[in-house]
Amino acid sequence: MRVNVKTAKKRKLSSTLWLDRQLNDPYVARAKAEGYKSRAAYKLIELNEKFHLIGKGSRVVDLGCAPGGWLQAAVEAGAARVVGIDCLSMAHVPGSEHLELDFLDDAAPQRLKDLIGGEADVVLSDMAAPTTGHKGTDHLRIIALAEAALDFAEDTLAPGGAFLCKVFQGGAEGALLARLKEKFTTVKHAKPKSSRADSAEIYVVATGFRGRRSA
Repeated sequence: MRVNVKTAKKRKLSSTLWLDRQLNDPYVARAKAEGYKSRAAYKLIELNEKFHLIGKGSRVVDLGCAPGGWLQAAVEAGAARVVGIDCLSMAHVPGSEHLELDFLDDAAPQRLKDLIGGEADVVLSDMAAPTTGHKGTDHLRIIALAEAALDFAEDTLAPGGAFLCKVFQGGAEGALLARLKEKFTTVKHAKPKSSRADSAEIYVVATGFRGRRSA
């Protein structure tokens, strides 16, 4: 049954539209019923079922982890070690650890490496900069975040590891795509069913990390 949201004098139209979408989104209701921190958990669950990124014993790093849906999904997938980072405050997710810190902070990469305690098998990034409404600008912003996430992945992944990262429609292009194809044996794009149809987000999935080159 659809929920109709009434307008309010002090509420902006954008807020009313967001509330309407939330109240009528089946994944929001499902996440609440099944105890997930957010509907985003289903995106990782779907992608993991398709690409087999996380399994029993995996060591996983989640960049931009708040409010914790992907951490939950990684723990449930059997990962032995799950760590995350986000500049936003969030509640602890059992079976994981997280840092409340901006990933772009100079200290963030080393602190994550210390927390994971060695190499990672999977690096996840669902990071996204605030949208401006200008497609070109938004695309450049999210590609910059993807490149920063890839820098970290290249320095942290164990050989054979995987990298999953949000980009916008148009996917990973140019220099980023070239880097991915050089560093991983397989690179694909995917949009899970749980990703909203009107969202420009899409995910790049890179598997089979070739390892770091010797200096």
